Amino acid sequence: MGCCESVFLRKPDSVHKSGYSNHQTHHLNINNTRVNQTNNAPSSPSNGGKDSLAVRNSASHDFCEFSLAELKAATNNFSSDFIVSETGEKAANVVYKGHLQNDNNHRWIAIKKFTKMAWPEPKQFADEARGVGKLRHERVANLIGYCCDGDERLLVAEYMPNDTLAKHLFHWENQTIEWAMRLRTALYMAEALNYCSSKGRPLYHDLNAYRVLFDENGDPRLSCFGLMKNSRDGKSYSTNLAYTPPEYLRNGRVTPESVIFSFGTVLLDLLSGKHIPPSHALDMIRGKNILLLMDSHLEGNFSTKEATVVFDLASQCLQYEPRERPKTKDLITTLSPLQNKLDVPSCVMLGIPKHEEGPSTPQQPSSPMGDACSRMDLTAIHQILVMTHYKDDEGTNELSFQEWTQQMRDMLEARKRGDVAFRDKDFKTAIDCYSQFIDVGTMVSPTVYARRSLCHLLCDQPDAALRDAMQAQCVNPDWPTALYMQAVALAKLDMQKDATDMLNEAMVLEEKRQRGGRGS
Repeated sequence: MGCCESVFLRKPDSVHKSGYSNHQTHHLNINNTRVNQTNNAPSSPSNGGKDSLAVRNSASHDFCEFSLAELKAATNNFSSDFIVSETGEKAANVVYKGHLQNDNNHRWIAIKKFTKMAWPEPKQFADEARGVGKLRHERVANLIGYCCDGDERLLVAEYMPNDTLAKHLFHWENQTIEWAMRLRTALYMAEALNYCSSKGRPLYHDLNAYRVLFDENGDPRLSCFGLMKNSRDGKSYSTNLAYTPPEYLRNGRVTPESVIFSFGTVLLDLLSGKHIPPSHALDMIRGKNILLLMDSHLEGNFSTKEATVVFDLASQCLQYEPRERPKTKDLITTLSPLQNKLDVPSCVMLGIPKHEEGPSTPQQPSSPMGDACSRMDLTAIHQILVMTHYKDDEGTNELSFQEWTQQMRDMLEARKRGDVAFRDKDFKTAIDCYSQFIDVGTMVSPTVYARRSLCHLLCDQPDAALRDAMQAQCVNPDWPTALYMQAVALAKLDMQKDATDMLNEAMVLEEKRQRGGRGS
């Protein structure tokens, strides 16, 4: 519940219960009080795949190790009904969709299942997964975790609900992808590959139209699964040999230039709407039969000049000699000027419903504290905390007589000075005194953390306020005030959706306590 367990109580690569949204989030480290914030800034389709496109969250997408039990629960024990691999259970590495149902993590995921023979060494598999898991970009369906349990080897990624490029091109007879969307898809994939290359991951294994996914907004994303080898020995191409880079047939190795060759085959798919062997397509291009290659479903609704540029680029990508193929940056340079309909969302061009993710609707406050927090009334919150005093600290400390006699006097004196300063609204002094109390560590008091959190807010220090509110929840997980204070801090950090979600969660907890006959 809330943020505490997900960040403070679990080891860093086991975080996957964040209470924060995909759009704007904070990563907190209690040891060095570091707070990193990344904002959801809009990006244009032609910005060349720069860092502004990097995924701006990502507490909900922090990389972690999942338990096998979690993934079994998410897939109904890996039921065949959850398989989304294009070739079903016959796929070399089956992909499932799953629905996580943790306390604060209700979302769909994609799970790729490997055989133990493919990755016999658990550590090698985990290390490879962690390497891919460092990548975060909005053009990639990012890897968010893995599972290595007994004979099981599984990768966990963001789930893309709107099928693959292959399905849209090859299998949907009654609907076609319009020309502008095909150009956008080509650019987005080039940006994804360029990003991966810039982060030291230039190899993509078995790139094809089935690796291009469409997210909830209809935007194309590159599957992260291809960034990881299918097996320890690096066998990488499962497609027909007619589509395999010639150097791979010679030496069995994937190189950055091999990825460019495969990108050329995807360009041919986008142009023709069919999976044409590169050798056949190149013969037609050399024979100037470009129009014969174009997808008839477009019904002529495309620019011949633009199509010629894309065909030329595909031809360069498919050169027999790897050194003659373009770089990922060259792909972006060529495709960016072709973009049009920049103001039309991808979901409109694909003909799918627009994904709406508005802020949650706050519940009706059920207490003075809930009302004060929903109104962001720091003065009222201060009055409530003064009046409540320390009644919510009952049962949080058990000290020996020796501890009482040797340490308690100075520590309680520091807290008393903090209480006086807090009551008199001398918030900087209160912070200093409460910090002395906390630093001794003999007693832990959720009220002190909540009071210091408010002091930080009144001193315009929302980052520190959020940390203290989360620590208050760690001390007393069932205390609504801790969640209320988190909600106020999140709102001060302009994380409105997260603040509303946290406020609602606090109200639910408070109602539960009241039904149980306990006050908050």
